[in-house]
Amino acid sequence: MSRMLRASAIMAAGTMVSRVTGFVRTMVLAYAIGTAALGDAYNAAYAIPYSILDLLLLGVLSSVVVPMIVRAQQHDEDGGRAYEQRLLTIATVALVGVAVLSVLAAPLLIDLYTDWDAGSRKFEVAVMLARFILPQLAFFGVGAVAGAILNTRDRYGAPMWAPVLNNVVVILVFVLYAVVGTGRDIESVTTFDLALLGVGTTAGIVAQAAVLIVALRRAGFAFVPRFDLRNARLGEMGKAGVWTIGYVVVTQLGFMLTVNLASSAGNVVAGHGISPYTLAFQLFQLPYGVIGVSVITAMLPRMSRAVSEGRFEDVRAEFGSSVRLVCSLMVPVSLLLMVLGPAITVPIYGHGANTIPDAVYIGNVLQVYGLALVPFAIFQLLLRVFYSFGDTRTPVYIGAGTTAVNALFMVLLYLVLPPAYAVMGLALAYAIAYGLGAVLAWWLASRRVGGLGGWAVGMSLTRMYLAGLPTAVLALAAVWVVTGVFGGLDFLNSVIVLAIGGGLGMVLYLGVAHRMRIPEVNSIVGMVARRVGR
Repeated sequence: MSRMLRASAIMAAGTMVSRVTGFVRTMVLAYAIGTAALGDAYNAAYAIPYSILDLLLLGVLSSVVVPMIVRAQQHDEDGGRAYEQRLLTIATVALVGVAVLSVLAAPLLIDLYTDWDAGSRKFEVAVMLARFILPQLAFFGVGAVAGAILNTRDRYGAPMWAPVLNNVVVILVFVLYAVVGTGRDIESVTTFDLALLGVGTTAGIVAQAAVLIVALRRAGFAFVPRFDLRNARLGEMGKAGVWTIGYVVVTQLGFMLTVNLASSAGNVVAGHGISPYTLAFQLFQLPYGVIGVSVITAMLPRMSRAVSEGRFEDVRAEFGSSVRLVCSLMVPVSLLLMVLGPAITVPIYGHGANTIPDAVYIGNVLQVYGLALVPFAIFQLLLRVFYSFGDTRTPVYIGAGTTAVNALFMVLLYLVLPPAYAVMGLALAYAIAYGLGAVLAWWLASRRVGGLGGWAVGMSLTRMYLAGLPTAVLALAAVWVVTGVFGGLDFLNSVIVLAIGGGLGMVLYLGVAHRMRIPEVNSIVGMVARRVGR
């Protein structure tokens, strides 16, 4: 038990620091290059290697590769050592080849992911940045496999903390660019500037991979290249991961459409393209990453055990309590995002190469994303019901349907809305798609386990939203009063709005929900009270 607690503490601390440094990284990025043409070119080039890795490796890493390594460790005569070396050899050779081909195909990839003219300055800059960034494919992939091997050996520290080093390296690169670079003007940016941004970004991944490889050697793993592919069990791996790969392909097609539409909007209105979408999406994901992922990590093993023992009543109870716990905090956060979006983004992104109007627009996109927070969290929790049955096929169908609906509404809203509101329309399409996806997933999951207590969950959510209304009113009043008295949102005004609307607003929500005797909030209030009492 003490070993498990220690591992959990290491992972939790590493995850939190990684998210904080990643958050600082996006702040420094916006400060150094802004969210107009140069920022869009960088974000387009930066997104491509992650999309390729999702398709080739990361989608099957945790669901397929790790279990196969564990089986090899348990059943092979050498404890799986040869299989691990074989897997790392294959990953290294394959990803080096993919990296080389990707660098050569950089113009085609940028053309695939964006709606920019091939002869435009933005396209040329994006291609050059991609050629500096795409080599990280090899290092990131090798590091991911090394991290998977470390996890199977109960070595969690390096895989959780290595991304922090990556973030720190890139933060330093952007700070250096802010000092010696030419700023956000894409017309005057030099080859040296682009090399600094691109090579610096790749250097962060190289540092991350180096830490994991060193940790692997310290764990007793001696790498010996092995090219006997017949014993690599690639057929078994492909069979096991086909549905996971299918889900990744579907989501990546949706992402490709999103980037194309956002880039097209950015062509018409500077600062309203890929960058505001990316930065707002990262902020939107933060509450789910902190709250939802923690609950899911604890929920899935308990539901899986209950399913294996045929205790469907416990599955329903575990799911219901998880949904209520997550939503007890997601509901007020979503309301605050919808009201305080610009007040959140101006202090974060309204500096340096990024103007306050640019930051306000990111906040407008974040406001629309606030609509999606609760449906998205419930959707993710519902998928875990299927995973607890070992069913990876149904989530692919649900994901495909959700992506299709998202694509339909993205195109429709893009055609209907003016270009200045196009990226906000992409966020609205996301909210609609995940709302409908959650309804479909609920219906299918409910049939699987004989009901999910929809009435009880619905009543709990209604009470949470009623408890959150005073918070939303207080936040809205803070925005109106501060902007009316002091005139618009700048750094100081935004901080005042956040202190009143966000800080006091959350205290008000906890107080009202406590008085309404919402059990999940009472547990949170009681835990805080006990800690303060100590």
